[in-house]
Amino acid sequence: MGILEARGITKRFGGLTAVNELSFAVDKGEIFGIIGPNGSGKTTVFNMISRFFPITAGEIYFNDRRIDALPAHEICKIGIGRTFQVVKPLRRMTVQENVMAGAFLRTRNISKARRKAKEIINFCNLDDYRSRAAMGLPIPLRKRLEIARALATEPVLLLLDETCAGLNPKESEAAIDLIRRIRDTGVTIIIIEHIMKVMMGISDRILAINFGKEIAMGKPQEVANHPEVIKAYLGEAYA
Repeated sequence: MGILEARGITKRFGGLTAVNELSFAVDKGEIFGIIGPNGSGKTTVFNMISRFFPITAGEIYFNDRRIDALPAHEICKIGIGRTFQVVKPLRRMTVQENVMAGAFLRTRNISKARRKAKEIINFCNLDDYRSRAAMGLPIPLRKRLEIARALATEPVLLLLDETCAGLNPKESEAAIDLIRRIRDTGVTIIIIEHIMKVMMGISDRILAINFGKEIAMGKPQEVANHPEVIKAYLGEAYA
């Protein structure tokens, strides 16, 4: 059952076409991966879905409702959360206060927001850092805090942008475990990641793009073995 559908979405920045008539559908409950070389348009796709950028052409549907003209805060309110590749927590606020900021999307009650934040902090294994200022956290914990803030908005679809970037193998395994646990709560996930080992191990399906266009889509092994994907990542000699 589809939860999100993009139909011919295009994004131009002046004379540059970053995403070019791209179409795909995401099934409810799956982890859907998007891969591609640097500059292929992956994060631009997220920015179009979340309305961080307006789309140039095409249509986006969420639960059969067209959403590409909605403002960003309405996109979040209807149940689409996201993280950013460059994490920017509210630096002087504590971990708990950062997560409470997300919870205020659903309630104006401080006690309810605090309870929701504590629940999410526990789920994300951030209990030991609840009272720490966000500016003092190392990258792996800031990445986890970014996910926690997004979860506090109670998304049904979560867009994760390079959650494992900059993490060592042990930290990546912890991030993968968290992502799987999020999916097990019923949240559908679209993930962008450069680390192929992560994408191969976590994705139900993968969309590979280059120059803003689809070059392959299917099960992880099918996509990894596709000649156009190999060519895009390794060059003509390997295809």
